[in-house]
Amino acid sequence: MRLMGIETIYPKRNLSRPHPGHKIYPYLLRNRVIGRVNQAWGADITYIRMKHGWLYLVAIMDWMSRYVLSWELSVDVDVDFCIVALERAFTIGTPEIFNSDQGSQFTSLDFIKQLKQKDIQISMDGRGRAMDNIFNERLWRSVKYEEVYIKDYQNVPEAKQGISDYMTFYNQERPHQSLN
Repeated sequence: MRLMGIETIYPKRNLSRPHPGHKIYPYLLRNRVIGRVNQAWGADITYIRMKHGWLYLVAIMDWMSRYVLSWELSVDVDVDFCIVALERAFTIGTPEIFNSDQGSQFTSLDFIKQLKQKDIQISMDGRGRAMDNIFNERLWRSVKYEEVYIKDYQNVPEAKQGISDYMTFYNQERPHQSLN
């Protein structure tokens, strides 16, 4: 008898796939030096494995300070949890440039509208270019190796509490090598 992995029972979705009708914006941060807070923010979504299924985690980060401005968990991957995280980040500040991948959540009309209302320049990673959003990718590595894989969450409340505690640690205590 062949054992099935969690992906067989609960398949992951491609989070970076653009919606065919949504506009894709150019990448604006190539060779740009980020030297001040709120100059550029980045956002990304990752999977959080649980005992039975997946959660989706979005985080919005200031690229200069590496501060996680906002994050949100969801059991599905629609745009609503991304907008909630964006609105929460706006209570802290407003970036000049907002960068994300080309995923349908970030290209949706509702999400783009939030950025345009604040006259924020919109930047999107090139297809297949994870390095264009390296700060969020490094965050995911830290979250997963220092929290998620160690805890092996059994349910949503447990995951939410663990990630909340970790984000507080990440923002307030964890040393960031690139920032000395």
